[in-house]
Amino acid sequence: MLDIDQLRYPIGKFAPLTSYTIEEKKKLITEIANLPAQLAEVVKHFSKEQFTTPYRDGGWSVQQLIHHIADSHMHSYIRFKWALTEEKPVIKAYEEKIWAETIDNQLDPALSISLITSFHAKWSAMLSLLDDDAWHRSFIHPQTQKEINLERMLALYAWHGKHHLAHITSLKERMKWS
Repeated sequence: MLDIDQLRYPIGKFAPLTSYTIEEKKKLITEIANLPAQLAEVVKHFSKEQFTTPYRDGGWSVQQLIHHIADSHMHSYIRFKWALTEEKPVIKAYEEKIWAETIDNQLDPALSISLITSFHAKWSAMLSLLDDDAWHRSFIHPQTQKEINLERMLALYAWHGKHHLAHITSLKERMKWS
């Protein structure tokens, strides 16, 4: 039996580096670019019942996870754009747990997979064009007042996608879904 931390963090908690090499950034960009196809493949034969199954007791359903990835990664994309166009902007925070309960999370998860596919293509293309100066641009998070640079955001969102994909794949394995 898996303990709660293994269920919550199947790939471990996010552990950022202090800086990233060009090769590490390329790998992280590739992970962001590949997430939509991986996500679509994992759930392509899911039934409505499987989509509404929580990945753990008290956790979000697969459907909520997919809609959350879309919401969260769109926020990240916008935060990147703010940091690239403004000098250390204070970003807008959002309550992800409340967002996961909004009515649009009852919609077909294919809508969010399509959205993730489209904007991840644009996002990863944009990321691959950034120069070293751009990676050191940053924003301020209003809740923590911490300055976060774009290198760290890249690593965080590559991890975030794999983190939630692992929630779904580990649930699929535990439930012995084909």
